[in-house]
Amino acid sequence: MTAPETSTKKPGKNAFFFVVVAVILNMLSFGIIMPVMPALLEDITGLGAAQSVVYGGWLSMTFAIANFMAMPILGGLSDRYGRRPVLLASIGMLGIDLLIMGLAPTLSVLFLGRFLGGFFSGTYSVANAYIADVTEPEDRGRAFGMMGAAFGVGFILGPVFGGLLGEVNARLPFFVAAGIAGINFLYGLFILPESLREEDRREFNLARANPFGTMVHFAKVPRVAWFIVAIGLFQIAHAVYPSTWNFHGEIRYDWSELEIGLSLAAVGVGSAVSQALLTGYLIKRFGPMRAGLFGLVANAIALLLFAAAEAPWMAYAIIFVSAIGGVAMPAINTITSTLTPRNAQGELQGAQASMMAFTLIFSPVLMTQTLKYFANLPVDHPLHTGGAAFLLAGVITALALIPFLIGAGINRRAIAESASQDASPAE
Repeated sequence: MTAPETSTKKPGKNAFFFVVVAVILNMLSFGIIMPVMPALLEDITGLGAAQSVVYGGWLSMTFAIANFMAMPILGGLSDRYGRRPVLLASIGMLGIDLLIMGLAPTLSVLFLGRFLGGFFSGTYSVANAYIADVTEPEDRGRAFGMMGAAFGVGFILGPVFGGLLGEVNARLPFFVAAGIAGINFLYGLFILPESLREEDRREFNLARANPFGTMVHFAKVPRVAWFIVAIGLFQIAHAVYPSTWNFHGEIRYDWSELEIGLSLAAVGVGSAVSQALLTGYLIKRFGPMRAGLFGLVANAIALLLFAAAEAPWMAYAIIFVSAIGGVAMPAINTITSTLTPRNAQGELQGAQASMMAFTLIFSPVLMTQTLKYFANLPVDHPLHTGGAAFLLAGVITALALIPFLIGAGINRRAIAESASQDASPAE
C-alpha cells in the first residue's frame, strides 16, 4: 500500500498542526513509561529504588551515546532528503524500542533497546527544523513555544495513563506506548506533508554529518556557538528531571507509580499552559534574548527550590514556578534558527541535538549518582538529603548564563532585527 497524495503535498496552513500532533503522540508514548521505570528496574535487578536508580542513569547514558552519534547524520539527511522520511524512521524505531523494553528479561536486552532507540531518535530535532521551514522568523518564538506546549500535553496524559497501567503491571505501559508510536507512524505516513522545498535542500556532507564535525563547523560561527554551549549546560542541569524525578519521588516522598504519574502530569499542565500562553508573548514582547535570560534565571531558582522541598506539596507548588522557565529553550531556538540559513536548519537542529545528547552521556549518571550518594547517607548525617541532585542542577543552570550572555552580546544587533528579516548565512 502506498501513502496517499497528501503525504507529498506542499505544507499548507495545517502543516504546523500536523507536526505538533506528531510530537504530542511521541511524548505521550514516552511519558507513559516514566512512572514505571523504577518498578521495571527493581523487577529486573532485584534492588530497591535507592540502588537501582544508578541503572536508570546508565540506560540514559546508553541512549545518549547513540543519540550523540546519530543526530548530525539525521539532521544532515533531513536537509538533503526532507524532514518527513527522517521523522517516520525516528517514530517507527521508537515503537520497536518500546517493545524491546517491555519484553526485556534482562538488563542487557534493556540496554540494547535503549541503544537502538537513541540512534534513531530524531523526532524532536527534525520537528524543530520542520517548524523553521514553515514559519517566518517573527513567528518562530510562538511556534517553538507551541512545540513546548505539545510536550506538555504529552506529559499531562502519558504519566497518568502510565501510572494507572503500572498499577496493573509494570510492563503494560511499554506495550501501550508502542501502540501509540505505531499510530503516530501511520499518522505521519498518510497525513504529514514534506516541509523542505527542493530549492532549499543541500548536498549531504559526511564530514559535517558527524557529531564532532558539526560542532566544529558551528564553533567557527561564534554568533551561534555560544548559544549552543548555553544549551549544553542547560541540558546537563535539565537531565535531573527525566533521570531522577521518578526515583526521587519514591525515595523522598514515598510516591507510588500512580503518584509519580500524577506529579508528572502536573509538570505537563504547567508546561503546556506556560508554553501555549506565555512563551510566545514573552519572546515577542521582550525579544528572544531577554526572554531566554528570564527563562534561565527562572529555571535556576526553581531547581534550588526543589532541592529544599521536603514535603510533596512544596514540590507541586514549585512545579508551576519551573514551568515559567520553559521560555528558555524556545527563546534560544528562536535566536539560533534566525542566525542560520534555511538550507542548514536541519544541520543546526542536529548540532543542538548532538550537544544535548553529548551532555546526556554523563549528566544522567552524574545526577543519579548524586541522588544515590546523598540519599543513602544515614538519616542523622548532616548531608543526608534527597534534593542534592536538584541543588547541583540549579548551580549548573546558573553557569549557563555565562555563555548565553556572551552570545547575546555578540548578536545584539542581529537579534534585535530578527523580527523583521532573515539573518544572512554566517560562514
